Amino acid sequence: MLPNHTAKNIQHRLQQVSPTDVAPKILVLFGSLRPNSHTRKLADEVMEMLEQFGAEARLFDPRDLPIFDGESTDHPKVQQLREWSEWCDGQVWISPEMHGNMSAVFKNQIDWLPLDQSAVRATQGKTLAVMQITGGSQSFNAVNNMRILGRWMRMFTIPNQSSIAKAWQEFDEDGKLKDSAFRDRVIDVLEELVKTTILMRGQSDYLTERFSEAKAALSKQAAEALKNQVEAAGAMDVKRSACCAPKAAPVPVAPQAAQKSACCAPKAQSCC
Repeated sequence: MLPNHTAKNIQHRLQQVSPTDVAPKILVLFGSLRPNSHTRKLADEVMEMLEQFGAEARLFDPRDLPIFDGESTDHPKVQQLREWSEWCDGQVWISPEMHGNMSAVFKNQIDWLPLDQSAVRATQGKTLAVMQITGGSQSFNAVNNMRILGRWMRMFTIPNQSSIAKAWQEFDEDGKLKDSAFRDRVIDVLEELVKTTILMRGQSDYLTERFSEAKAALSKQAAEALKNQVEAAGAMDVKRSACCAPKAAPVPVAPQAAQKSACCAPKAQSCC
């Protein structure tokens, strides 16, 4: 029977959490290794803005992160990325547009995130905001493809997004975004992300529950229960066989043979 998601039935599942209880935890990923890149400048700006919105933010530096091979999971940078991804409530993804897509540096970070933890995607239920940098006219190829990634990773990507065109003229000498519509959009995106993360706090597990996963879990439980019953029945049969087996009759011994055995047995030596 399908679950009935009426307000009456789900009210007890929803938690009322004050926005001031705990600061939302946001992880910022960016996809450029070039020193003084505009992508890194935007990431630094995002960190400052998130803190002004009351969030606790961490910026992952992709330098020294090995190229994904599926085996170097003990590498310190891989462990840091995975730990921070598990720590956060939401993420901000920032990438330059390279050949109409996100950069390889950025995608490498996503590839290192574990596909699942206990049959659940490690990013499932987390919020996400996407941004991109372009050196030419405005484009949305990178953010659109990042949205596809976020959806596949079962993240809640907010509707708003940011794409900064001709980035070389949008930052001042101190590396700060100039006062412009682009800067206003970045602020809007982060404000929406923080609000969405606060609203979803404590609800993501409920929102990401799926009928198919519940069905699979029940099937697994039933299979385990049947296995345990079979093993218990087998153990009982072995015990019953041991208890009910007929005892062997004693072998009769002739009186003369018994007397001879008693006479010929070696006498115990005195310990004195």
